[in-house]
Amino acid sequence: MMTLQNKRKFGFSSLSLAVSLALTGTLASQVAFAEEEAQAEAQNIEKIAVVGSRAAPRSVGESPVPVDIIGNEEFTKNGATDMNDLFSKVVPSYNVNAQPISDASTLVRPANMRGLAPDHTLVLLNGKRRHRSSVIAFQGAGISDGAQGPDISVIPAIALKQVEVLRDGAAAQYGSDAIAGVINFQLKDNSDGGTIEARYGEFYEGDGSSPMIAANVGLPLTDNGFFNISGEYKTQDTTSRSVQRDDAQALIDAGNTAVPVPAQVWGTPETKEDFKFFFNAGLDLNADQTAYMFGNWARRDVEGGFYYRNPTDRDGIYSADGGKTLLVGDLTGDMSGNCPTINVVDGVPDPDALAQVKADPDCFVFNEMFPGGFTPHFGGVVEDTSLVAGLKGTTKNSINYDFSLSYGKNTSDYYIKNTVNGSLGPMSPNTFNPGKYVQLERGASLDLSYFEIDTWSFAGGLEYRRETFEIYNGDPASFEVGPLASQGFGIGSNGFPGFKPEDSGSWGRGNVAAYIDVEKEITFSWLVTGAVRYEHYDDFGSTTNWKLGSIWNVTDDFSLRGAVSTGFRAPTVGQNNVRNVTTAFSPNGLQDQATLPPTNPISVQKGGKPLDPETSFNYSLGGVLTLGEFFLTLDYFHIELEDRITQTSPLELSDADKDALLAQGILDASSFSAVRYFTNDFDTTTQGIDLVVSYAPDWLDGANFALAYNWTETEVDSWNPANISDAKVKALEEALPHSKGTLTWTQELSADWRSMLRMNYYGSYWENHLDSDGELPIDVSSAVTFDAELSYDVNDNWSLSVGAQNLFDKYPDDNPWAGIAGAQYPVTSPYGFNGGYYYGRVSYSF
Repeated sequence: MMTLQNKRKFGFSSLSLAVSLALTGTLASQVAFAEEEAQAEAQNIEKIAVVGSRAAPRSVGESPVPVDIIGNEEFTKNGATDMNDLFSKVVPSYNVNAQPISDASTLVRPANMRGLAPDHTLVLLNGKRRHRSSVIAFQGAGISDGAQGPDISVIPAIALKQVEVLRDGAAAQYGSDAIAGVINFQLKDNSDGGTIEARYGEFYEGDGSSPMIAANVGLPLTDNGFFNISGEYKTQDTTSRSVQRDDAQALIDAGNTAVPVPAQVWGTPETKEDFKFFFNAGLDLNADQTAYMFGNWARRDVEGGFYYRNPTDRDGIYSADGGKTLLVGDLTGDMSGNCPTINVVDGVPDPDALAQVKADPDCFVFNEMFPGGFTPHFGGVVEDTSLVAGLKGTTKNSINYDFSLSYGKNTSDYYIKNTVNGSLGPMSPNTFNPGKYVQLERGASLDLSYFEIDTWSFAGGLEYRRETFEIYNGDPASFEVGPLASQGFGIGSNGFPGFKPEDSGSWGRGNVAAYIDVEKEITFSWLVTGAVRYEHYDDFGSTTNWKLGSIWNVTDDFSLRGAVSTGFRAPTVGQNNVRNVTTAFSPNGLQDQATLPPTNPISVQKGGKPLDPETSFNYSLGGVLTLGEFFLTLDYFHIELEDRITQTSPLELSDADKDALLAQGILDASSFSAVRYFTNDFDTTTQGIDLVVSYAPDWLDGANFALAYNWTETEVDSWNPANISDAKVKALEEALPHSKGTLTWTQELSADWRSMLRMNYYGSYWENHLDSDGELPIDVSSAVTFDAELSYDVNDNWSLSVGAQNLFDKYPDDNPWAGIAGAQYPVTSPYGFNGGYYYGRVSYSF
């Protein structure tokens, strides 16, 4: 066997190994390798380790496409504990925001890489495809509308060895979703030692406290294996950056003393509990064969706010005519109650008529139950489970193989509090369980690879995957059609009606895939790679995709690289079958909008049809420069995406449409104002530049400077104006900052002291406030924030750190529409709207 030291004589030997490993299902195909030379010489065997330390450049320079290697240390130098927030700090093209009032997206926040939807980025764990979340983002600020991506927030930072970010289209290698790129989370594989960490932080305003404790332990699995386990537990108190709504203040001024202050809270949702457990195990069965297994279990309970229900004009609860009169229920059953009309003048109900209704047992208004109006609290319990087991090794004829089985399940069990089922009148409970979504994925894969130095490298494999999406109905009160429905009262738990038995069900889809990958060193300094992948899906048929990549070492210090590929994203089973009713803000106030399958008769009447896969054409071109301790990569990317899947804009329902829904047995259709469905209705072109610079100057011992910058711009090339509004087009193009970057200085001050200072830049963007279809636009200016951390090693085991995020307490621009719904700041700010945050951390390593 040729040793790694000998292989490194050839300019692309590490990539030869990398590509062969890529096609065994790991992202390592895109990363460079380094030899642990001392151990290799001592044991006379080949040792390979992924490059990625604090002192080394983050971007790897020997790959035909851009790859970032993010070590565990970069995640620990942050006050944030959620993986989405941590990732947005270290990957400039990755954007995520708080989602304070966003239905199920409050539980699993959608994130965007390279300006595309969450499900345009493929997520791997130890090189294996990660299952997607059960949550579908129904309110995603345009870009994420209808997306169903994986939930990376279940991954604790302490469990990670490193993260590899492939910033290029890779559907030909990995299949569906790998359009914007691929993120591979590598779990720790230590067989001894460990770390225990406790952290506490809160915002400068004194709210949002977030205690956390985490631990990682490595254990031996006989003399030839490891069993590495990690756990994390945390909570998060809510915050409030709210002002009193204008309508609520008007009620107070008119003498209503029961109105809450503030009536509606905009802030970080409360995380009541968040527990995460991961394990990673491997065992060498012999010199040529290794068994492995890894998986997780996670559970979190998150509760956020909702829109305030005004006690004079909330449709279906307090009024049926826009607030001219109160909605009075006759409880007699035969309409013999002779209930009086309660006129509303300047927001004040006629006090005499209201008193008469309250005194009459045959009449009812919800002002009796909630005289100051009410604000529902929406939340849910998210559980996530996965297990992957496999066997890998090398045959006698030097063919590498990897066979694995995988299982992943994500469940979102919803609840809503402080609300009512209007149609039940005074018999309505105030807490409901509207039901749950379940995403289940199972798979099997066989990956083979064979390579010879100076000739060709080949790899290929087969995969099978089965996806299932399930809907479980809620408790009866959450969807029941009560006796007051015929009098104009709303049906179902107001704000998030429960899933009815006829909505519940299980839908599945299988797909098979086959791929081949070839690599050739044309000359000593020129490498060419190629891949082809075929997939067949039960529902929409087949797709074939390809990729070509190349890197040319112009000199010892400078390389040019590029790639071109086609890609696809299959519509999810959930997008094809989901049913949901959500309360959204509209120019006419709160509106109940139903999301129906695209093949539902009402959807078909509005233009719906079965979904097709999205297709993409990607190309990239870049350069790599290495001059001593200075390292730079600059890459341009271009992504043409056709038949993109999204929700339509709300389509108003006529009386005839509602009658048709009622005829189908959808008895709560009378409460719907509009309908949406998923559709392939627009094409986009996204282009941008990624710049990564690392410099560790000799003249400043122990220092490292890192610059990461991204510019991304999306243009909507075509769309269906019947389904996609102008405001949604603008959101797709401008709802995220075009530019984002970080400049980080880390410094070893002494043997015991370390420091970090980071400057963050966020470009300007446009917010479609309250998803109001452009009626409430906000042009938000660019911003600069700073993060800082100081650490001290007490001894070999104990370490103390203190730090701050948003050190100088920067807030977004004031919201010009604050009085309408009470949000003091734009709610989609990429750096949040809570201001500065300080934290402390204690770590014990052994």
